[in-house]
Amino acid sequence: MLTREAGARGDLIRLALSPDGEVAPDVRARAPGRGAWIGVDRSALEAAQAKGRLKGALVRAFKTGEVRVPEDLGARIEAALRQTMLDRLGLEARAGNLLTGSEKIETAARRGTVQLLLHAEDAGEEGNRKLDQAWRVGSDAEGSGRRGLVLPVGRAILSLALGRENVVHIALVDRAAAARVSHAIERWHAFIGRDAGLSAASAKAPGAPVMDVGKGN
Repeated sequence: MLTREAGARGDLIRLALSPDGEVAPDVRARAPGRGAWIGVDRSALEAAQAKGRLKGALVRAFKTGEVRVPEDLGARIEAALRQTMLDRLGLEARAGNLLTGSEKIETAARRGTVQLLLHAEDAGEEGNRKLDQAWRVGSDAEGSGRRGLVLPVGRAILSLALGRENVVHIALVDRAAAARVSHAIERWHAFIGRDAGLSAASAKAPGAPVMDVGKGN
């Protein structure tokens, strides 16, 4: 909508119009009616909003002059993408596609069955290092510097999302599930910006695009 460039639907963010004319994020692309698609990050979106370009593009996209753009649209989109990622983790937990608990994860990692490794932002560095090392060993990637992804989400929020107690580390043990979670994280990360939020080295799930999530990379 803003750049006039094409992109894969799964990599874009849909905006929808409420009955009272307010623009709202529809990150799961389920709301009825006409939608407007964006492929820019939060910084670019808010710059376009400040210059008035965003509202003009939305008026054209929705083909109506009754468009009200909330000042905090960028924050709403970011929150929706974050929640979508957490919901995806919850679905994979209920499907039995992930492990929690350091001992279980370490065992699975050394066996080479871990496809994607995630750490809470308040996880201890020593615990992270131990599981990262086990993952490298099991993946035949010793010396590569491969590490799990540290999410900007604490253990309390992850525990709530998964319906489990004290979730500090998460290991995806199903290839397709790891790809789905990777994609949800990547959409969130792409919107908040490449220099914000997530930290750690590449967290590539087999069969999924490489996610370069290192700060300063």
